[in-house]
Amino acid sequence: MASKAAPASVPAAAGGSGPVHGARHVAIIMDGNGRWAKKRFLPRVAGHKAGVEAVRKTVRAAQELGLECVTLYAFSSENWKRPEQEISDLTGLMKHFIRADLEEFHANNVRLRIIGDYTAFEREAVELIDRALERTSGNTACTLVIALNYGSQDELARAAAKAAAKGAITPQTIEAELDTAGLPPLDLLIRTSGEVRLSNFLLWQAAYAELYFTDLLWPDFDKKALEAALESFAARERRYGGL
Repeated sequence: MASKAAPASVPAAAGGSGPVHGARHVAIIMDGNGRWAKKRFLPRVAGHKAGVEAVRKTVRAAQELGLECVTLYAFSSENWKRPEQEISDLTGLMKHFIRADLEEFHANNVRLRIIGDYTAFEREAVELIDRALERTSGNTACTLVIALNYGSQDELARAAAKAAAKGAITPQTIEAELDTAGLPPLDLLIRTSGEVRLSNFLLWQAAYAELYFTDLLWPDFDKKALEAALESFAARERRYGGL
């Protein structure tokens, strides 16, 4: 059995060979904003606001811990079923987040990427996203991927159709057409709030990813929580179907 790796709180291995946890790409299903607010007798929008702050903390922590890519499930294709006011609140928070944090991300060499069809949002939001993508397109230190109006089954259907239009359908040709094409393979998928399902998120990409579930509600997630998830990841032996 492989020996247990050093804790993820140590950012780099001796000799500067990279982070000791070994992960390059972490994805998170950010769940529990509403329950966080309910526990505090606050409106749901207060939970979403606290969730935005957790995003800030997590992106900063991801850079400090040496991750190349972080993918966050911000708005699923099924979230359009939510009340109109909540969708409006979420869209408003998204716009505020871009305006408030874009320059910090750019200064820290963070590249923004979107998966899903963000053009379904209101025009002002789409224009803000377009500008943010352009502003950070040349950055190389870390990639922040936001899943907006995203559903993995739809992604797979679109990818298969594109692959078929070009020729043979194989795992390789489908993967080349996924929204995540060109990103590092997914190493670790985290879900907060105690739920233990993938909710139509990165189904293809998670085929050999490690899964980590925590009872923490998303607004309470921080660098310490990310370190704990990476420590768990570092202690696992990945076999990819082998012995």
